[in-house]
Amino acid sequence: MALHRHQETLARCDAFRELDAAEVDRLNTQCIWRRFDAGAEILSHQDDTADVYFVSTGAVRVYISSIQGRNTVFRDIDAGGYFGEMAAIDGAGRSASVIARTNATVAKMPAPVFRDLAMRHASVCFHLLEHAVRQIRYLSERINELRTLDVRHRVYVELLRLARPASAGANEAVISPPPIHQEIADRINTRREAVARELKQLERDGLLSRRRGALVVTDAARLAKLVEDARQGLDEEG
Repeated sequence: MALHRHQETLARCDAFRELDAAEVDRLNTQCIWRRFDAGAEILSHQDDTADVYFVSTGAVRVYISSIQGRNTVFRDIDAGGYFGEMAAIDGAGRSASVIARTNATVAKMPAPVFRDLAMRHASVCFHLLEHAVRQIRYLSERINELRTLDVRHRVYVELLRLARPASAGANEAVISPPPIHQEIADRINTRREAVARELKQLERDGLLSRRRGALVVTDAARLAKLVEDARQGLDEEG
């Protein structure tokens, strides 16, 4: 659903924090603003469009589906983030699909506007470089995990990645809202049943508990140590 321009602003987006209000207002008028319901497709893999999307409210998910219909989730993008910049830069087809994870509002910026913006504002250009480096590091870590860790330890890593400390300095960490088993499976390239089995074992071991609206990692340091021990064991075998 298209929105009136005055209802939303790019000022909420991280890449534009250093731009003055007049420049942001100008950019607002050069975007098409749209609202998507949770589950709606925003971009399709190999789509030949080149617009860049900025998430104003809600969250979206980036993933690829295999021929067999299994999804591999790359990342979730919350309000303030953006996606689609790769196609705007190199002109190639979309490298992944994007759906609205929740109800979301996004601004669609034409590729020429985006490229001109990056060339005129050093702060925006540097933010793009930082963003690209973070994504390269993140994907490198994911590839290494898929190559070297078994399903059990990939589940542990994903729980730690999703969890947030219950309070400052706390060893207990919370995942809220709790992900369904299939969601974790899609993130670590395994089956839902394998995830369910490992989560149940963590509960029996006292390292995971369930509360209303949350999963709780009761000893994040211990879980991280189990992952580190598995990695060290692989290094010793190598």
